[in-house]
Amino acid sequence: MPKLASSRHLLPLLLILSTAATNVVATTQQFREAPQFYNSPNCPTIHHNTDHHGADNRNTRICSDSAVHVAMTLDAAYLRGSVAAILSVLQHSSCPENINFYFVASASADINHLNITIANSFPYLPFTVYRFDDSAVAGLISTSIRAALDCPLNYARNYLADLLPSCVRKVVYLDSDLILVDDIAKLAATPLDNQVVLAAPEYCNANFTSYFTPTFWSNPSLSLTFAGRSACYFNTGVMVIDLERWRAGDYTTKIVEWMELQKRMRIYELGSLPPFLLVFAGNIAPVDHRWNQHGLGGDNFRGLCRDLHPGPVSLLHWSGKGKPWARLNANRPCPLDALWAPYDLLQTPYILDS
Repeated sequence: MPKLASSRHLLPLLLILSTAATNVVATTQQFREAPQFYNSPNCPTIHHNTDHHGADNRNTRICSDSAVHVAMTLDAAYLRGSVAAILSVLQHSSCPENINFYFVASASADINHLNITIANSFPYLPFTVYRFDDSAVAGLISTSIRAALDCPLNYARNYLADLLPSCVRKVVYLDSDLILVDDIAKLAATPLDNQVVLAAPEYCNANFTSYFTPTFWSNPSLSLTFAGRSACYFNTGVMVIDLERWRAGDYTTKIVEWMELQKRMRIYELGSLPPFLLVFAGNIAPVDHRWNQHGLGGDNFRGLCRDLHPGPVSLLHWSGKGKPWARLNANRPCPLDALWAPYDLLQTPYILDS
């Protein structure tokens, strides 16, 4: 890959908005409150430390090696899905009190509403919401074949290493259109050996070449990027990321450099995935496919219902255009949407008789 000018000045402003869910009062209640979940007796204890000034550090719980760190994006369109995903994580965890959540929301969103919704639905949940500066990323986004893929918030996962506290060594990134039916600690424990930076569900039977343009494949200085790598498509909606290795390798800049080149000469077609493939494909740890029963949204075909893939199930992912909450609203659910519905905390409005 040709070396481009430094892109550090293009990193978006990531501003901590809120920490923890205490003392927040909602003006409207859109979602029901989830039950509180407690650790099982054999869960490790979160030890509290002090910062270098000797004072209590509010991040000591976050910095504990016993914590499981989960990052997601938050926006109005997918909020119902996010709430269901959070509930599923907590409900199936053996140590739910040891989970820290980090949410990234667009700077143009109603941050206060998003914060209040999570706080009221999960009053005991330790979480932090970060404001994401869309404008810094928007200038790097090239139009894709699906408008939904051009949302700047889709690129927030590129910046998690800059966003999360430096003491956080590893994070599980999850999309908002999924639910877990297994303990997330098992997913977080995916081994990252041999200096691998991330783990993700890998699909080597997919047509990998289709993600890049003829311009890319016809240019040896570009196509040789994959030389010596068994490059396969992988799903960035479920990832385990070693943030220490990411920071040490400055992988955010590497991704941004490919996005800059894309603006100059179109080398890929689909949203935020190809830059990840260019940097990591062939150099990741595979996540067992039980953690990504994907395509339940019908892929790109409206109204198409999908079955589960053969094998065990730990995570169901409604990737594709069809989302379970939208199909339930339209009274046209797919059979597997019934597996998502129990995690839906949407408050059904009452119709009062006059």
